[in-house]
Amino acid sequence: MLRIGLTGGIAAGKSVASQRLAELGALVIDHDVLAREVVAPGTVGLEKIVERYGDGVVDENGALDREALGRIVFDDAGARADLNGIVHPEVRRLAAEREAAAGAADPEAVVVHDIPLLVDTGQSEGFHVLVVVDAPADLRVQRLVESRGMTREDAQRRVAAQVGDDERRAAADVVLDGAGTVEELRAGVDALWTRVRAEVVEELV
Repeated sequence: MLRIGLTGGIAAGKSVASQRLAELGALVIDHDVLAREVVAPGTVGLEKIVERYGDGVVDENGALDREALGRIVFDDAGARADLNGIVHPEVRRLAAEREAAAGAADPEAVVVHDIPLLVDTGQSEGFHVLVVVDAPADLRVQRLVESRGMTREDAQRRVAAQVGDDERRAAADVVLDGAGTVEELRAGVDALWTRVRAEVVEELV
């Protein structure tokens, strides 16, 4: 089994790369999806969040009110760190379980951990290959404004809240160019996949 960490700044093109890897045969474990699962109603994660932040972060249906929680943690580093301390261990536990199941089912599996804040959260050393989808910050701001309807100020804040591009690139084993077209990025993923599959075969020989 080969473990790939996939990350990139917001709006750099990581989702395109992740989708293409799944199409090519990788098992993609989306940590954003897991982060929603671990705070679903009835979970230990949601219980701990309510204990820390109060009943105001739960809506009338008993689900996490993400907007209310976001207002608390966005500009409060301590509150945000506490939230990460609740959510991240649960996400890693679920991810490990799914990776183990994939490896047991197929020793040649390529498992991709899609983690937006992989470098930010100090997980750079945990993979055979760390792939970063890279695009200039000003282009990512433009994409957020045009495709997600953000104001330029909000988009700039979202980009600035993440680790810097230089630090992300420095951690990478492979950098994919996300500044071009979708087709160009998918072609870059295809080339990476050819190399990855060759490495898996070499390990098993």
